[in-house]
Amino acid sequence: PHIAIDGHPSKTGKARKTSVDRRVTRHVGYDISQRCRKRIEEVFGWIKASAGLAKIKLRGRARVDATFTLALAAYNLVRLPKLLAAPA
Repeated sequence: PHIAIDGHPSKTGKARKTSVDRRVTRHVGYDISQRCRKRIEEVFGWIKASAGLAKIKLRGRARVDATFTLALAAYNLVRLPKLLAAPA
């Protein structure tokens, strides 16, 4: 089976192909955008998986906002040692 970039084999055995037109994907900005998107999506994945916000059990926008802000703060604390260890 074909192994994708993320290390998981594809279901069909074929490499994944984007449906975005080549006129878009040929530009450097598209690659930069994809790298930024991955970093952003990792945050939401962590919040859903580790912070327990896949299914929120609160009512009201203020409470949900506060919980989400707390989860983001926790994610930043988890990342902090790695950020501090990075060479300047």
